[in-house]
Amino acid sequence: AMLAAGASTTRGVRGGGADPNASNVIDYITISSTGNATDFGDLTLARRYAGQNNSASSTRMLFGGGGPSPNSDVISYVTIASTGNATDFGDLTVARIYPGGTSNSLRMVYTGGGTPGAVNTMDYVTIASTGNAADFGDLTAAVSGYKSSISNGHGGLVGG
Repeated sequence: AMLAAGASTTRGVRGGGADPNASNVIDYITISSTGNATDFGDLTLARRYAGQNNSASSTRMLFGGGGPSPNSDVISYVTIASTGNATDFGDLTVARIYPGGTSNSLRMVYTGGGTPGAVNTMDYVTIASTGNAADFGDLTAAVSGYKSSISNGHGGLVGG
């Protein structure tokens, strides 16, 4: 539980989480077949609560923020079609646990998060490049905890 997940049309990928401690494990399934998950590689650091929602393009899966304490600002990524360890992508503008996240095929947006204390920060990165996140704007209220995010590719909604 408490992991990040994403998918291409062929493969579903999940990483991090708690078992019961923070995990660095990444594994995958082939969507068109049945069977157990297969080892993909390892995250750049063990974490849970890292970019909990839809954090992938058709080629890359991103993991941002997370914990446990101290909260992380690290963003890392994997190429979904291959296997291997995650690579450093850049940093969020604010270290935080529980960031929500949503993406279209070009941009990933991380929303809210924080413990202790909630933040109203929204950051974005361009998925195909690497680098630090940039300010996207602010949520109407600071939120922490488990968020839901969704995007149709043209806009997004965040629930706290």
